[in-house]
Amino acid sequence: MDFSNNILETIGNTPLVKLNKIVAEIDALVLAKVETFNPGNSVKDRMAVKMIEDAEADGRLKPGGTIIEGTSGNTGMGLALVAIIKGYKLICVISDKQSKEKMDILRAVGAKVVVCPTDVEPTDPRSYYSVSKRLAEETPNSWYVNQYDNLSNSLAHYEQTGPEIWKQTDGKITHFVVGVGTGGTISGVGKYLKEKNPNIKIWGIDTYGSVFKKYHETGIFDENEIYSYITEGIGEDILPKNVDFSLIDGFTKVTDKDAAVYTRKIAMEEAIFVGNSAGACIKGLLQLKEHFKPDDVVVVLFHDSGSRYVGKMFNDDWMRERGFLEENVTKAEDVIKDHIDKELIVVRTEELVSHAIERMRKYKISQIPVVDINGFVGSVDETDLFRSYVADKNVAEKPIKEVMGKPFPIVKLGTTIEEVSKLFTKENDAVLVDLGNGKHHIITKYDIIGSIK
Repeated sequence: MDFSNNILETIGNTPLVKLNKIVAEIDALVLAKVETFNPGNSVKDRMAVKMIEDAEADGRLKPGGTIIEGTSGNTGMGLALVAIIKGYKLICVISDKQSKEKMDILRAVGAKVVVCPTDVEPTDPRSYYSVSKRLAEETPNSWYVNQYDNLSNSLAHYEQTGPEIWKQTDGKITHFVVGVGTGGTISGVGKYLKEKNPNIKIWGIDTYGSVFKKYHETGIFDENEIYSYITEGIGEDILPKNVDFSLIDGFTKVTDKDAAVYTRKIAMEEAIFVGNSAGACIKGLLQLKEHFKPDDVVVVLFHDSGSRYVGKMFNDDWMRERGFLEENVTKAEDVIKDHIDKELIVVRTEELVSHAIERMRKYKISQIPVVDINGFVGSVDETDLFRSYVADKNVAEKPIKEVMGKPFPIVKLGTTIEEVSKLFTKENDAVLVDLGNGKHHIITKYDIIGSIK
């Protein structure tokens, strides 16, 4: 009989799959190391086992203890599998930008989940780094994993992932491309591969809002590089000890939008349902295409499963809200289609300025068309009203007709975005669209900016 003694014995030996359509413009053989075949559906299963076994061996983790870790979700899942098999309790500290699916999965496998804010400094007591350390100090018989600085992380990939890739490519690999978060995968695999062949190039995929690329190129830890980003699983605002920059030949950065779009493309074009960092890796791979030659063998690692992102990158509404959905916006109606049914807010010539101000506050708008019995005769915006108020503190009690500007231009539904855009000037901040039947809708500069892809 052929069976495993427990689920942990199924970790590793994941398949290497040739990519085709999505990398058609790359003149090389591109192979994906698909880590979603691990039982916890991510590459993190490998280092979770290694870190726990090493901690057991040297006495840091004792029987019946509590494992505590700050995680983006995947490491937590790997730790949860090991904790179940070995009889440990688990507390996962996770940032609020991570997908709901990741949090739900962790709870489903028995982990206690503590959610922390994303947009705080690493040293802030609310950060998931700080909360993890505090919980470890407060919890009896606990062990703080610290995957960022725990070198068992990269050692797992040196001992397992690197040798697998070398064997599967029959030693013909020329480039390894992978997203960088804790740094364990790129450093462990990179060390093994470069020991086998120093000419193998190791490329890291970074995200905007992360410090890796600039630090690698300049040696400067630039805090101006740090800001909030959406992409999950890669990039950092710290320098983990697991990132061995001497092994990395270069980084390329990928935008949140491109990472999300290419995550969906992998599923649609290669039938491989993988996560957000895989999308970043493929776009990064395309950005690096001039580095590859026809005889090259390029291996890109896909970290985790797309099932953890069904409410995000694989959700049209989520993508649309962030301007990530690739829709063909060419005409006036395309810009306003998501709110075309909303009533046009207007103000009448004889109403008071205070009425316009009250409407702006209520509906959170900045421009209002002015009408009389004949139709549109003027317009007001918050800038005009502010200037009028500075000049005359009693302006709120004056009729709109005394402060209004020129009426907004009116276009038809079929008008192109290019034509609409030309109507925006320093003196004009909005355009009206004639919907027919006496109805109109407003297009603002904000709407035009939101339609830019």
